[in-house]
Amino acid sequence: MMYDLIIVGGGPAGLTAAVYARRAGKKTLIIEKDTFGGQITWSPKVENFPSHVSIAGMELGDAMFSQALEQGAEAELDEVLSIEDEGVAKKVVCASGSVFEGKAVIIAAGAKPRTLGLEGEQRLQGSGVCYCAVCDGAFFKGQDVAVNGGGNSALQDAVLLSEICRKVYVIHRRDSFRGEDRLVEALRAKGNVEFILSARITALKGGDELEGIEVTGNGGTRFIPVSGLFVAIGHEPDLGKFEALLKLDPRGYAESGEDCMTKTPGIFVAGDCRKKGVRQLTTAVSDGSAAALAAIDYLDFT
Repeated sequence: MMYDLIIVGGGPAGLTAAVYARRAGKKTLIIEKDTFGGQITWSPKVENFPSHVSIAGMELGDAMFSQALEQGAEAELDEVLSIEDEGVAKKVVCASGSVFEGKAVIIAAGAKPRTLGLEGEQRLQGSGVCYCAVCDGAFFKGQDVAVNGGGNSALQDAVLLSEICRKVYVIHRRDSFRGEDRLVEALRAKGNVEFILSARITALKGGDELEGIEVTGNGGTRFIPVSGLFVAIGHEPDLGKFEALLKLDPRGYAESGEDCMTKTPGIFVAGDCRKKGVRQLTTAVSDGSAAALAAIDYLDFT
């Protein structure tokens, strides 16, 4: 069976693309390897998406997935191993052995935050362990939190959290920060920010909710009671297997313009796996619509 459009990734970017493609009458397949709805389903509450004052991430992800299905998109839960460009047709090969063909493909594979790899980290995601201060910081207003990381993202997270939290611990494994000096100095001027340098988080404490962290460094280990930990040590796009079709930057993100086109005709990229300055739910949705409209033009006029 030949699809007009195959979308690799069932997060907000991919699901938005599916809605636009179906509204244009294109036969569309979404392939997702984990959870339809993407990383937003990790968030207990989403309060920065237009039209919803507050909504559970899982509920929002389910609603976006249901909308795509109601528009007529098809869906497969599988992992895409490769995409082969055969000119008019693009062959998508999956881990299950299934092979799908489409006239165009949108890669919306996302970018996952790097984790600490500690015991209990996955269990505590959304229950104290977070990866986006813009998304989840407001839930910790007036509480004690920690930020792990030393780059601009970590420092910016700490600045944001310092405005709403009682205490912010900034933990970095080196003795100096990689981020901009202006951010470091802004944090030094805060009365509620404490730097813990040359140290690393070695354990997460708590049952159903995070209760604190164990930090080791400077010849000793200390327990710090916090209700929130914001891990800001970077993201990892999973695009290496598509490298022949895309131009990747040194960090592994796909190079493209706002039209989401790639170097390969008929292959588009959308969402957090695309090189860009801001990665938020709303920008992922924006990419999904832009990529779908570009794909529709490609299908209609080539």
